[in-house]
Amino acid sequence: MHEVPNNTYIKQLANGNTAFEEKLIAIVKREFPEEQIEFIKNYKFKNYIAAAENVHKLKNKIGMLGLEKGYQLAIDFENDLKAEKTILYPEFIVLLNQMEDFIMNL
Repeated sequence: MHEVPNNTYIKQLANGNTAFEEKLIAIVKREFPEEQIEFIKNYKFKNYIAAAENVHKLKNKIGMLGLEKGYQLAIDFENDLKAEKTILYPEFIVLLNQMEDFIMNL
């Protein structure tokens, strides 16, 4: 997956309103780490249904960071987790790590 996280969508949503843009970024910075930790915990303990719910929540952040292929990966992985299939986990973790690096520098 050769996508790079970006804040283009956030800027589009804000439509030049810097305060709103900063608010959106603050929400992503606050919620992403919590959702990521919760996902990893549920996955580690093989609570795949809860992990699928975590992926569902993370999809919003993936979309906000302009990751179209990543968004599709999240949809596929969420569905796989519901069926207790984990083959997409390594690819999803790479995506989360890319997002984490990008968010830290926002």
